[in-house]
This record gives sequence, structure tokens and C-alpha cells, in this order.
Amino acid sequence: MVDLLGADTSAVLQKLLHQPDSFRVQIIYTRIDRDLHNQPHFRNYYFHVSPNLYFYPASTVKLPLALLSLEKLNRIQHPGVDKFTRMAYDSSYSGQQALLRDSSSADGYPSIAQFIRKAFLISDNDAYNRMYEFVGQRMLNRRLHEMGFSQTRILRQFMPLSEAENRHTNQIRFLDNDGKTIYIQPPAFNTDSFVFNGVVKIGNAYLNARDSLIHEPMDFSRHNRITLEDLQQLLQSALFPGSFPASKRFHLGKTDDLFLWQYLSQYPSETPYPKYDTTEFFDSYVKFYFQNGGHRLPDNVRVFNKVGWAYGFMTDVSYIVDFTHQTEFMLTATVYANADGILNDNVYEYQSVALPFLYRLGQDFYQYELRRKRVYKPDLKNFRLSYDHRDPSDTRPSIQVVDN
Repeated sequence: MVDLLGADTSAVLQKLLHQPDSFRVQIIYTRIDRDLHNQPHFRNYYFHVSPNLYFYPASTVKLPLALLSLEKLNRIQHPGVDKFTRMAYDSSYSGQQALLRDSSSADGYPSIAQFIRKAFLISDNDAYNRMYEFVGQRMLNRRLHEMGFSQTRILRQFMPLSEAENRHTNQIRFLDNDGKTIYIQPPAFNTDSFVFNGVVKIGNAYLNARDSLIHEPMDFSRHNRITLEDLQQLLQSALFPGSFPASKRFHLGKTDDLFLWQYLSQYPSETPYPKYDTTEFFDSYVKFYFQNGGHRLPDNVRVFNKVGWAYGFMTDVSYIVDFTHQTEFMLTATVYANADGILNDNVYEYQSVALPFLYRLGQDFYQYELRRKRVYKPDLKNFRLSYDHRDPSDTRPSIQVVDN
């Protein structure tokens, strides 16, 4: 990996690779080789990766929440309840917000399917909060730890809630098409305790909730946490469940797999519900390894991924497929770009440092994979999916502003 990246003379790439501690750079390149029977075999290569090097996962935690939401639906096994079933969220505790309608969906109602679409297409934060409330803090952490993701900890919604408020989740009702309640999930409270090993402090100063500048590092010890290797393994498990033992697989059905794969790789311009403004939410909006000023990806390429950005951290976990050249690989990376050392001020070098770095990184490995000789070319037909299509005559207003 070092030799490959060393050959790229890009100034931003070399600067960050030579200062990995300052920019908190971590990279996992996953080489995939198929055997005679088209079974994939994975080998990871690492640069500066450590479970002790904290990065703020931001919206990448939406990936495990989507997987766990679908798994929980399958475990409910109640007639009429599935990912497309209408839902109603009640307010059951302080800080909670009711949700009865969703104007972005085809039928005007919330559903797990619509939350997943919104979380993957443009990284909508409310969609994450609603999946968190459905799965519940207790189940989501117990299940991830049970599967071996022992260093992952997801404790917070993307709302200004206290620790106690994050432990409480809403009453949720599932409705039939006539609005009749067919299943109720009661409000829940997580009584499990959590171990917070070590103090994680980053930066020189931060703005608190009252926009006052606090002249000390920001403490992330009790924030959401996921290691880069866990993140790579979560995506691999979603796309290649057969590459893991049964104990480390999510309990999903075939239609769940196809649904996940579709919206991990579909573009906003292809999606009628939600109908996003494609000037703002262009095709490469959440495809960092292919975002370099241009808004489109090559027609022969699909990227199945989840990104996150907040507090100066920018992260992308991707499976990249080129159908024309029969090429596939995974790339997972995170970088921290915050020159002034002040957190929560929304002054970060995403455009000038983080995105150019991730773009060069992605293109270096993509070009390498195009050149790499394989004993057996992969048959990628399972990832040739049917995508939605927008009606060009659709005159509905587009969504232009989203909390993400």
C-alpha cells in the first residue's frame, strides 16, 4: 500500500500520509480475489490503523442501524409488519418528537424502508434517529457486541439529548393502509451500563451548546464509537454475508439484502421518493472516492457505501465495482481536517483537504485495481441491480434542505 500511494505526487495526499498522526489518517484497502467457483476471498491491508485511534464516526453509524432495523423487523414476525409498513412515532419521554407523517414518501407516511432510503441516499439525520428509536439503545449495542463488534458503542441520537434521554425510546405504532394500529412497540428504557475505557480528548478548544468558546480539548469519551475495522467488517457483512460465520451475520431475508444494496448504491437523481434537488444532492454527493468537482460517476461504476462527516472528521467505507472491467475492491478510510483545532465551530477543511485526500486515495486504488491481474475474473451479476427512475414530468418541489 505504501509503495502504491508513494507513487502519487498529489501534494495533499503526500502531506497527509507523512503526517498521519496530525490528520488522524487510517486506511484499510480490501483486496478481493475470486476462486474458480466465483467465491470471494478477502485480504485487508492497513495504514496507520489502530482501535485506540479514535475518530468520530458521524453518519457511518447509520449503516449498522439500517441492518439492525431490518433484522428486528424479521424477528417481530407480526402479520402485516415489514419494512414498508406505515409507522407512527409517539412522544413518550422528554426530548422525544412525535412523527405521524412523512411527505417525502410515496404514501405520505414514515416506514423503515423510507428511513433507510433517506439515510443512505443523502445521509439524513432524522432517519437515523428514527431507526435508533425503533431498535433501541439496549438492543443495538447488545446485538453488535454479540456479533463480535465489541469496541463499537452507539449511545447517541443526532439531537441535543441528555444521556438519560438517549436511553429512552418512543412508543411506535405500525399501521395498516386504513390507519388502524396492527402492532405496538411500547416505550423502552435501557438499564444496561457501559464501560468507558480511557479519556478521548481532541482539539484545542470547542464551542459548547451556548456557543461559548471553551479553551480545552473536546471530550469524546462518551460519544458514539466505532473502529475502522468494525466499519469495514459491517459493510462486508452486509454485502457478502457468506464470508462470515453464522454468528457474525445479520438475520436478513433476500429481499432485505437487495433493498440494502440498491440504496447503498442508488443516486439521488434516480430516486423519486424522496425527490431531492440534484443540484444540491448530486450523484457523487456521498461518494467521496469519486467526488472531485464532477457530479457524476462513470456509467460502468457503482459504489456501495456509507460516509460520515462531522467535527472535522470525514470517513468513507465503500465497496467499488466496475462492471465493464470486472473489477471490485473495498476501501475504508478516515481523515481529520481541522487546522484551527476548534471543534463544533463548523470551520473545517473538508473541501480543501479531506475530500481531495479521499478522492486521490480512491482513484489510486481504483486505477491499481484496473491494472491488477486476476486468476479468475469476478462474475458481478449479483450486484447489477434494478434502480428507481424519476419521471421527468414530475413537477413536485424538490427537497433542498436536509439535516445531515
